[in-house]
Amino acid sequence: MQKNLFRILIWLGVMAILTVLAMGIWLIAFGGSQSTESLKWLQFLQTVGTFLLPPLVCAWFWAKKDALGWLKMDQGAAWYIFLLAIAIMICAIPGINLLADLNRKVQLPESLDFIEQILKQQEEAAAVLTERFLQAENIGGLMINLGLMALLPALAEELSFRGTLQQILYKGQRGQVPSTKAHIAIWVTAFIFSAIHMQFYGFVPRMLMGAMFGYIFVWTGSLWVPVTMHFVNNGMAVLAYYLFGKEASETNWADTIGAGSTWWLGVLSLIAVGGLLVWLYRLTKR
Repeated sequence: MQKNLFRILIWLGVMAILTVLAMGIWLIAFGGSQSTESLKWLQFLQTVGTFLLPPLVCAWFWAKKDALGWLKMDQGAAWYIFLLAIAIMICAIPGINLLADLNRKVQLPESLDFIEQILKQQEEAAAVLTERFLQAENIGGLMINLGLMALLPALAEELSFRGTLQQILYKGQRGQVPSTKAHIAIWVTAFIFSAIHMQFYGFVPRMLMGAMFGYIFVWTGSLWVPVTMHFVNNGMAVLAYYLFGKEASETNWADTIGAGSTWWLGVLSLIAVGGLLVWLYRLTKR
């Protein structure tokens, strides 16, 4: 227990140092400019400094030459595991939309109305900034957005949460039946993963998605499977915005299917995802 706590403190310390360093580099280079280009560079530097480099530094410190092995990045999975994982992520879209729709309807007590207003303002500000980032006039811009908003966050966040935090709390072996300790590690990591995004009205679907990544990570013993799923989830959002634009994105299937009048598709999606996860688990047990 003390060893795990010590490692978490080291990880958080490295994260804090590199985050401050990333912010300093941005301030020196851009002087705090709020232009879209400047903020994209800030996003890049913060993702690298906060989520990408700390796990690599800590894993090297803890495991030396076997750093990639400690992070479970030295082994992959069969091609059909990746294919099934991608199918699960695509199939989950209506279910995620349904859960997000239900999450948005949650209202805090009147005594906490001021907190609810702050949360809504944060959501709106994040949505505006995301729209600025997603704008791309050509394929080159799309590729940059896929790298910055899909691939890099997928790799960095999975390294930090599944690869590091979940591994500190529970470090199992491929093919093991998840123990009580594993379940606790997966759900604690998923909770923190969702909370750190600071988006209350998307908390539940993001936490459940994080838990799904955590279980698949334990089952497969490979970080690359949840990284792939995370990238597919982010990449579909980036691609949808590029294809449909801001106006169409408000009504396109990627954002609305499974919610509202199509809630039944969301229910079917969750049932289907559950079945596919059972199938994936059985495949990994072989």
